Amino acid sequence: MATELTPARLLAESRPLDAVGQRMKLISSRMLGAPYVVNPLRGSATEPEVFVAAVKGFDCVTFIESVLALAVSRRAAEFPERLRELRYRDGQVSWRQRLHYSTDWAKYHVRQGRLEDLTRGEATQTKRRTLAMVPGLPAKQTSFRYLPKKKLNWASRWVDDGDLIFFVSTRPKLDVFHTGLLFREGGEVVLRHAARSRGGVVEQALEEFVRVNRMPGFIIVRPRDNGR
Repeated sequence: MATELTPARLLAESRPLDAVGQRMKLISSRMLGAPYVVNPLRGSATEPEVFVAAVKGFDCVTFIESVLALAVSRRAAEFPERLRELRYRDGQVSWRQRLHYSTDWAKYHVRQGRLEDLTRGEATQTKRRTLAMVPGLPAKQTSFRYLPKKKLNWASRWVDDGDLIFFVSTRPKLDVFHTGLLFREGGEVVLRHAARSRGGVVEQALEEFVRVNRMPGFIIVRPRDNGR
């Protein structure tokens, strides 16, 4: 990162761009190289939730939340409000209101009209899971649709800048093991994500990530360009 990241600086640079996906592309490019932060959020079933709004280090979830929150904000003072709306049900800063599981996060924002679900149709499959990976939360039954790994080339044809991708876990008590943002670079679809194994926010070919990681498939959603 050549300059210090601040919401004001990122918004000033991205404000002239019309489409939310274009703003996400520019904002996330400025975050390349930002460090990976393990457990960046503060709060648990026994400790009070503390709202965190940082743009200098991320895990994979806080990275996509921060980029999207910035892309839909008009000014720096609005960024924390948009981030709260993305992270918590009804924007209420509470550990139990936090959208802990990625499929819950995506479904909630589809219902709220912030995202469009692109993972539908005959190419998808349904998976049912009992989610039980967050200490303090009761186990819950869920089901979700996903695109099988073998459908990557087909899905890559219609991916657009700013699409969010969630990679389905092979673990029986977890829905998603990683997430990131998709962008087009020439004829290639690239994944920008906060990668613990690489120590920070990186960009790599989507095809490469899918090839080297075990997964049944993936979920893709698209931010709705509802204006700012």
